[in-house]
Amino acid sequence: MERLGSEAAAATAKRVAQEVMAKSAVGAPAAIGHRVVHGMLHAEPERIGASLIEELRRITPFDPEHLPRELEIIEALQREYPEVPQVACFDTAFHRSMPVVATLLPIPRRYAAQGVRRYGFHGLSYTFLMQELRRLGDSAAAKGRVILAHLGSGASIAAVLDGRSIDTSMGFTPAAGLVMGTRSGDLDPGLMSYLAQTDSMSAAQFQALVNHESGLAGISETSSDVRDLLERENHDVRAREAIAIFCYQAKKWIGAFVAALGGVDTLVFAGGIGENSAPLRRRICEGLQCLGIEIDGSLNERHAARISTGRVAVRVIRTDEESVIAGFTARVLGMEWEEGTHATS
Repeated sequence: MERLGSEAAAATAKRVAQEVMAKSAVGAPAAIGHRVVHGMLHAEPERIGASLIEELRRITPFDPEHLPRELEIIEALQREYPEVPQVACFDTAFHRSMPVVATLLPIPRRYAAQGVRRYGFHGLSYTFLMQELRRLGDSAAAKGRVILAHLGSGASIAAVLDGRSIDTSMGFTPAAGLVMGTRSGDLDPGLMSYLAQTDSMSAAQFQALVNHESGLAGISETSSDVRDLLERENHDVRAREAIAIFCYQAKKWIGAFVAALGGVDTLVFAGGIGENSAPLRRRICEGLQCLGIEIDGSLNERHAARISTGRVAVRVIRTDEESVIAGFTARVLGMEWEEGTHATS
């Protein structure tokens, strides 16, 4: 999608379909699976029909950054392939096991009744990482304490106890938690009132600010890409501070989740940064020896599958959300799919 430019969603969907057809030797797809970022309280993937589309349209205020475009893509592909079943795979579903203490927001209860709560995201990636830990024979996946760090342009960290999510850094929206590429992460809620008074900022402008103008891009004033910032950090204090803040916040979230879990057995790095940036993995883990987290510099530089020397297993896993979507789609439609099969994209 990133390489297709800024075409309207319907045109983009049609182009995607045409490119898939052009590269495929088997004709039209048997099914289409979608990553749907916000699924409210949906705990399982679901075949897309008129009622689900209407529900997703109704909840777009919960995720105005993703849901409108996702709906346009779904409907465009319905027009392109009217007979092909489509399945929605919800990024929030992985976190449906979180307890009340991790989901209830400290605001008047009437808002909770309207669905205003912490949901958590990146669930499809976390699903894959837990599958991969089981495949690797890591006993903590079934009975243990796991911290999953999906670090990329969008970044979050999750705490998993005995195979179930108990907390995660993203909250009501994907803009919460860690500082990210262009998203702010957690902010003092008083900031919106301050900017409204001093800059006459509207809610829509604030939404754009925290989602598209902040994070690493906002701090550095040059780039949201860690690779660019690493190249600049020796001569640009803003790039250096952006990286330092990212690593500091990741370290704090890991420490917080060690406390929530009562310890940690396995720490996983995934996502574009987590998988590919040895310098950031090293900086995040520095000072965490007190928690049993120690990494080997040589293994880390080689992006080894396991980079730890201490009590805690520190792993680097290339996540594969597409294979999870394919597997969920096949399961919903009663098609054959073997867990662990990697998708291609």
